[in-house]
Amino acid sequence: MSLEAACLRARQAAAQWFLESGIQEPSGGVARYYRTDLQANYRVSTEITGYVASTLVWLFRLCGDERLREAATRAGNFLLLRARDPASGVFPFEYASDGDSAEPLTYFFDNAIVVRGLTSLWRLTGRQEFLEAAHRCGLAMARLFPAEDGFRAALVLPGLEPAPADERWSRNPGCYHLKAALAWLELELAGFVGEFEDAWRRALEYALATHARFLPPDAGPAAMDRLHAYLYFLEGLLACTERADCRRVLGEGIERVTDLLERIAPAFERGDVRAQLLRVKLYADALGVRKLDEQEAERQVQRILDYQAQEADRRVRGGFRFGRRAGAWMPFVNPYTTAFAVQALEMWRLRRTGCFQPRWQELI
Repeated sequence: MSLEAACLRARQAAAQWFLESGIQEPSGGVARYYRTDLQANYRVSTEITGYVASTLVWLFRLCGDERLREAATRAGNFLLLRARDPASGVFPFEYASDGDSAEPLTYFFDNAIVVRGLTSLWRLTGRQEFLEAAHRCGLAMARLFPAEDGFRAALVLPGLEPAPADERWSRNPGCYHLKAALAWLELELAGFVGEFEDAWRRALEYALATHARFLPPDAGPAAMDRLHAYLYFLEGLLACTERADCRRVLGEGIERVTDLLERIAPAFERGDVRAQLLRVKLYADALGVRKLDEQEAERQVQRILDYQAQEADRRVRGGFRFGRRAGAWMPFVNPYTTAFAVQALEMWRLRRTGCFQPRWQELI
């Protein structure tokens, strides 16, 4: 089988996993991951539900399976009808019908992923309530999260006071918030012209000013998680490559992440990081920022394909594993790893046929 055919088969298997594994629960919400050791889903995540809504829309446009449209719509209905904080219009971190949720937080980044999922559903279905909810959430992000130092990472519900920062990157402002700011550009494109220009500009200038200190100087295993977040920053830069400084930082960032990934991987490797990096490299090549190394890209495609589960169990077959430590698989099959991986493979396949278009709006 050719590598291109393997990528197509991986896309088909991933679509089946989203539809049949149970990772999307009857409510329409999507679990953060499936635990292979416990044989159970983790809690439903609004962020992951947003990611999967975007992914299902993207997959439907590729293959036309009506079940993908229906699953995407169920995810959107869950976000609209069950997951929103009605007073503020923002979305909580996790959701559980039995009350077994994490601390009551709402994250700047998570809300942005939900906004992008809702706008993708609006474009697919024409349902105005999806766009209205996205718009309200985008306005709340611009109003509630700004801080002297970028944007607050999280607020505590229901009072919306700032959540205390800790050692985790996700609980602190950072350059990775630039991907979140793409939600405002999506809303601008949807017709809300001029409403979010200042917020986007603030996010971009903050990210450019601070990105150099986001990655740690050493290449210990803990740096792998920050590579994942730093790649969010590089993904955000794809929307502004008309600026010379953004093009320069994008090219330099790709080189830095490539080096660190290979140095850390023998101890700890994440599949989403490999997929994110390949996507960014494909965009950078198509946009004339950095030429793609064809042989290296093929090696990365093979590495990403290795992450797809092949077991007979429908709960994992076709999904992509989170990562491995010292060569051993960790017990997580993740929706967002699956989304990033299958999109990276498909974009590489399209490039081989001359059909890849580097539209940042397509990036899940």
